[in-house]
Amino acid sequence: MAELKTQENDASVEEYINATGNEKVIADNNILVRLMQKATGAKPKMWGDKIIGFGKYQYKSAATGKGGDWFIMGFAPRKASLALYLMSGYTPEVKDCLTRLGKHKLSGSCIHIAKLANVDVKVLEEMINEAAKVGPKYAA
Repeated sequence: MAELKTQENDASVEEYINATGNEKVIADNNILVRLMQKATGAKPKMWGDKIIGFGKYQYKSAATGKGGDWFIMGFAPRKASLALYLMSGYTPEVKDCLTRLGKHKLSGSCIHIAKLANVDVKVLEEMINEAAKVGPKYAA
């Protein structure tokens, strides 16, 4: 089996966040770090060179039987949006939060938010906490 390119590493999360030089983007990223760290109890770690992940679990694919390590939740600060990854999946509680969240888009397992000013941060925190309670959907 080919090894996943996106692996946990020791790159600096703070340096990655600050590299944008945009104060609003940095502030949004730091809010997400605070919310996800509080919800998971895990320190932020870089996964690959573009994803900030929290916690770690082992998954195993029901279809192939193959698996590996992955983060419990995380986000990727992209040019057009923040891509949030909640490995709990879209549980009823997460879906309820999405109806109240504010402006966002869904793409597969990603929740895209252009900037945190477009959403209700209290609802975002509720959603992150709900996802952390449920835990990863694909644990081994």
